[in-house]
Amino acid sequence: MYWCGELVPILLLVLVILPVFVFLSRRNVTKENERKKRKLPPGPPGLPLIGNLHQLGEHPHRALWELSKLYGPLMHLQLCRQQAVVVSSGEIAEEILKTHDLTSSSRPDLASWKRFSYNSSDVALSPYGAAWRELKKILVVKLLSTRKVEGFRRVREEEVERTMNLISCLAAANEAVNLSELAHSLSKSITCRVAFGGRFDEGGPLQPKSKLHRILSETQALLAALYVADYFPWAGWADKFTGLERRTVENIRELDFFLQEVIEAHANKSKMANDEEDIVDVLLRLQKEDISLTEDHVKGVLMNVLIGGTDTSSVTIEFAMAELVRNPSVMARAQEEVRSVVGEKGKIEETDIPLLNYVRSVVKETLRLHPVVPLIPRETTGHMTINGFEIPPKTRVMVNVWAIGRDPASWKRPDEFIPERFIDNPVDFKGQDFQFIPFGAGRRICPGLSFGVTTVQLKLANLLYAFNWEVPGGMGKESLSMEEASGITVHLKADLILRPTKYTNRVDRNYIEC
Repeated sequence: MYWCGELVPILLLVLVILPVFVFLSRRNVTKENERKKRKLPPGPPGLPLIGNLHQLGEHPHRALWELSKLYGPLMHLQLCRQQAVVVSSGEIAEEILKTHDLTSSSRPDLASWKRFSYNSSDVALSPYGAAWRELKKILVVKLLSTRKVEGFRRVREEEVERTMNLISCLAAANEAVNLSELAHSLSKSITCRVAFGGRFDEGGPLQPKSKLHRILSETQALLAALYVADYFPWAGWADKFTGLERRTVENIRELDFFLQEVIEAHANKSKMANDEEDIVDVLLRLQKEDISLTEDHVKGVLMNVLIGGTDTSSVTIEFAMAELVRNPSVMARAQEEVRSVVGEKGKIEETDIPLLNYVRSVVKETLRLHPVVPLIPRETTGHMTINGFEIPPKTRVMVNVWAIGRDPASWKRPDEFIPERFIDNPVDFKGQDFQFIPFGAGRRICPGLSFGVTTVQLKLANLLYAFNWEVPGGMGKESLSMEEASGITVHLKADLILRPTKYTNRVDRNYIEC
């Protein structure tokens, strides 16, 4: 589970029921004795009522990593009434995500997640079950299969080339580029064209903060927010007091309105025989063939594609470019590889990617140090025994991917950006090497893995080929802040602003007038 440190309403509740605080303190001691008796994993002592919730802080993956150094790679927490365990090593992750994959394949049953997932009608947030299995099969086989991903190649290459031309305009004018915003805009354009058949960038490609951008940003923030109602259903009034309820209702209304407009437009359009199917077309066709596929299922899947396809790849580009600027020798080697492979062709195409071993290693190293989703949430459906410790049903499992990627037991110099560690190294991110699982593993592995990685590699290779990059204003690489913003996905707190200089051998195609 992900947190933003929004503990004010929880603390207010503590004050409201202060008269029973002493009683709860005594009860907490009893619970601690029960924990030891039941052989639960070790963990930090908690406060009455809220347990360890206050220890998660603004960046839970970092806070939990520090706690795991004291209590071990399998750590027990009490989050209000909810028991939880935190996994911070590849060895324990393999035990849970492989050996006990079926037992740990559900999701936390949160009221807030139900609302965003159209009452558990999606793939990302819904609990494990027969309906989830059928929906994931549709997503993997019908929407994001290898053949489908390859079929979207033209869209990816067109949108990347369009963005390179836009950066050329700024480079010609000696202007800096907000790579954070531009990467997000590019990801949104690719995702919207693949899913909906259009860009939906009404603000223009150089003004990426459109209405859709604002809606998605708010959705991301709310998915990571702490709702009192998820832990104390009788105290849901606190979410109204903090404004969370109002923001949630408004955001869901806006997101639903957008998806409804898209679905109606596709349902009413006349199709030509040679028209390419986007994801909405496929879902509507499948819905006609299977009445059990409801409109909520269609919207739930589209919500997953829209949010998952937009933020994850743009954040990876953001961190990759930041690390490359901070490590000039790595940047130089990556650019040398790209430019020697491409030569005078003028741009990187997807067929060139298999030849770019070092660039692909840069992407892997970025995902190791900066996994987009640092904490993978699961929930157990049955009893498990891990390393002699008991984990009961309905226990929340938080796999700390961020900590696993920095575990010194698995990685030498784990805090340094060293892409060379992946050269001639069979370790990959496809869910079989548990010391490196940025996309998860097992039944809940990210179904968009192939599409996302292909997109990131194409974007990064073109940015490295087409331009040289530096921090603007004569500021050194040391001025770049790597401070993280909190959220369900982790990105840089301050936008990444860099100045591009056009690489002379690059040829602008389909040039957009500046």
